[in-house]
Amino acid sequence: MYRFLASTRWLGWLLLVCIFAAACVGLGRWQMNRLDEARTDNSRVEANYDAAPLSFAQARPYFQTLPEDKAWTPVTMSGTYLPEDTLIVRNRPNNGSPGYEVLVPFRTEQGTVVVIDRGWLPIGDDSAGRPDTVPAPPAGTVEITARLKIGEPAVTRSAPEGQIASVELPHVAELLGYPVAPGAYGVLASERPSVAVMPTALERPSVDTGNHLSYSLQWFAFGVLSFVGLGYAARQQARINREDAQEAAEAQAAGVEVIHSAYRAPRARPTRRRGDTPTDEELEDAYLDSFEDQANR
Repeated sequence: MYRFLASTRWLGWLLLVCIFAAACVGLGRWQMNRLDEARTDNSRVEANYDAAPLSFAQARPYFQTLPEDKAWTPVTMSGTYLPEDTLIVRNRPNNGSPGYEVLVPFRTEQGTVVVIDRGWLPIGDDSAGRPDTVPAPPAGTVEITARLKIGEPAVTRSAPEGQIASVELPHVAELLGYPVAPGAYGVLASERPSVAVMPTALERPSVDTGNHLSYSLQWFAFGVLSFVGLGYAARQQARINREDAQEAAEAQAAGVEVIHSAYRAPRARPTRRRGDTPTDEELEDAYLDSFEDQANR
């Protein structure tokens, strides 16, 4: 009944379904990997974001190479800002609004220069491509607490003078003309003394895992359904073949010719044998045909 599955056509369909299912499995596993990454990032935020701050002496190795599991660790340090070397990071949306982030180098009492992200500014109204004003940091010796982040990768976008497209720490050091801590920079949490006008503080990272799990299950389901669809099509073809064979057997027993169409169900058409008596319908058709021939002469 299912011998047709060994045909080239059905083997081709099986191959296509296998390829499609393999692609669905790959996409499902990719979504599961993204879910694992999101959960790992969330665990770092939950473990480190509100932890007790480390001193700069304790965290000093992290500014050279920040382990991934130490991201968002708070560090308290004293020193002075270098506001003349302020840099603006472009294309930094906040709650759906376009804007910038403000980077200011901070020289610690130990002599290490650390890049500090002091917060977010909206796009300016007075001049295109720049914030209207950049609030100055406190002057003199300042005690700050900042949460550590790994530097960002380089991007191909360009930026005007005084601005950068990515917090790529080696590029920042190149622009400033002096060394900065290469392994991490800090997102400002607090500073003392404070100033009246501050950039908007950056929001706490979201701990939402997103829709990766549901997307993964959907891809796996698509892969399974492709085989279900192929099985259903094979079952329908087997039913059609069985009905065709049954009608052919019945027609052969009744002495009629069976006409099979590729696009419709088989139908039987009676055939006249030589010597059979014409039916009334056939006599009527013959009479009408002869009448039309005489009228056309």
